[in-house]
Amino acid sequence: MTAATSPQHQHGQSDPDIFVRIGGWLFQRRTWLPLPLALALLLMPSGEPRRIFFFVGIAIVALGELLRLWAVRHIGVISRTRSDRLGPLVATGPFALVRNPLYLGNIALWIGFALSARLPWMVPVVVVLLGFEYHAIVRWEEHRLEARRGDEYREYAAHVPRWMPRSNRSASSAVAFSWRETFFAERGTLLAIAAGYLLLWIKLKT
Repeated sequence: MTAATSPQHQHGQSDPDIFVRIGGWLFQRRTWLPLPLALALLLMPSGEPRRIFFFVGIAIVALGELLRLWAVRHIGVISRTRSDRLGPLVATGPFALVRNPLYLGNIALWIGFALSARLPWMVPVVVVLLGFEYHAIVRWEEHRLEARRGDEYREYAAHVPRWMPRSNRSASSAVAFSWRETFFAERGTLLAIAAGYLLLWIKLKT
């Protein structure tokens, strides 16, 4: 998303529906919620012997991480916060094409890992589970952004789709952060990818 906020109610304001409240709850726990999925990929026996799945998975993971790096270069470390900070509305880079490139990148990462684990049947499971989680989180984030940014956010949302990227030729391509800052902000995800593939390699070798 373009910014992050806290799920705490602001000045007594209540959320409009239970979906938004679920999204706020999930946002605070989004780091460890995929852990059961990771354990499933590491512990379930691989049913598909063809190595092509492993390398196709690597390619999809690489694409997902490239999308994340592109997004982090424009949004910066605000993408990591769980505090009540609200950064500026970002509408450049991938945020000019789709409102939630980081979450799309995450889904691509997990699809790639499922294929690399030679568990292609897990791909629809990943899409459904993460699709529900991220859609709820996005509903909550949008509710907060609209309440705080008002017309500025509504105008952005009217021109940039939530999930399906769409070209926007009028969007600025200005970059706020250097690649050094980008890789530093994204170091946790990069280390997680490296650790995940090390564990997968051990699994497939045993």
